[in-house]
Amino acid sequence: MTTPDPDGLLAEQLLRLTRRVHRIQKRHLEQCGLGVTPAQARLLRTLAHYGSPPRMADLAERLEVVPRAVTTLVDGLETNGKVRRVPDPANRRVIRIELTDDGLGALRELRGARVSAAREILAPLTDEQREVLGGLLNTLVDGMPDQGRGC
Repeated sequence: MTTPDPDGLLAEQLLRLTRRVHRIQKRHLEQCGLGVTPAQARLLRTLAHYGSPPRMADLAERLEVVPRAVTTLVDGLETNGKVRRVPDPANRRVIRIELTDDGLGALRELRGARVSAAREILAPLTDEQREVLGGLLNTLVDGMPDQGRGC
């Protein structure tokens, strides 16, 4: 007889919750009718955190993806009028990405969809449970320094 693995159970619960969050967010995105994929929504949110338009390489680094993936996302968002490519004023060979007015509007809609999704997910919890969960999630997000452990 084997003993239950509490860490394995927690890991499975976290994965199931993550999948549920993604499904609910995707459903809310589709209900908004913005024509934005979850990956494009993430790029828009990331873009909004910059004080001035970043380079695609900056976005790739922040998103932890290869530059080619950012190019594909920007292409789709540019086609939909959410972002535009602009030349860098200091070096015209460098292209920067900026939000359009339509992109800013999409961000407002996306925030609303995220809030709705969060309300749906957190509905079974009391205010006290939400507070405890928030503290636990902060601890997990901040994490421990990388110990170099592998599989």
